[in-house]
Amino acid sequence: MKILFVADFFADQVLGGGELNNEELIDILISRGHEVQKINSHLLTKDIIQENKDTSFIIANFVNIPSNLISSFYDKNYIIYEHDHKYLSTRNPGDFPDFVAPKEHVVNLDFYKNARAVLCQSRLHSDIARKNTDLENIISLGGNIWDLKSLKFMSEIAKTDKNEMYAIMNSSIRHKNTVGAIKYCNAKGYEYNLIESANYQQFLSMLGVNKSLVFLPQTPETLSRVIVEARMMNMGVITNSTVGAASEEWYSLKGHDLIKVMYDKREQITDKVLEYLR
Repeated sequence: MKILFVADFFADQVLGGGELNNEELIDILISRGHEVQKINSHLLTKDIIQENKDTSFIIANFVNIPSNLISSFYDKNYIIYEHDHKYLSTRNPGDFPDFVAPKEHVVNLDFYKNARAVLCQSRLHSDIARKNTDLENIISLGGNIWDLKSLKFMSEIAKTDKNEMYAIMNSSIRHKNTVGAIKYCNAKGYEYNLIESANYQQFLSMLGVNKSLVFLPQTPETLSRVIVEARMMNMGVITNSTVGAASEEWYSLKGHDLIKVMYDKREQITDKVLEYLR
């Protein structure tokens, strides 16, 4: 199958969780014999879309697709690999009671409606998307994809002894709520480490030595890779009701048992992507 993978950024441009997930999905698809071409969303043109009219499209983050091109996809074979909440103008269901926005805030509805499927990251993510759009093509993947090297690395960290410190992800993104996590630890009298590194393995190493992660996001997290990583490394987690991972049956697992689930998710998620593209 020929696939055009559309995203605002790729992992060699921005080292984010969504980008890492996408990159590994692309690699697995290629390893299965599919032809995958990557293109940044802002580089799309009507001619490129038309030239690929017989191609299957995986559309991940699409904020930078020119708005006049969106309707060009409606008669194409495409799925939306949703990483946040782009069906809302605010992209933050947390602004509204029960995560349901007034209808005037719902955007891109036809784009979502005409997709073969809208693939969400967790049960919580898909439930919120469905409540806001009333669409029936919304599917939960129930997890993310990690590369094999990182899974093996985390399995080694999972075996190590932990210190008595609490870890807080030091993020400049306001809704990740680093300030709130610090306030929580201070109120409880917990000693904490602020974790930050542009190097992914170094970040995991710094995170995995601590007894627990404190993460209190202000926006519904579609999954929250950092929480899953903490659990895979045998850490405790203190969080709130806005985390998608906590809505999954496997969330009670830790260490080797959870790593095994994420090994299996590599193939299960890829199977699901291909199921809806065929």
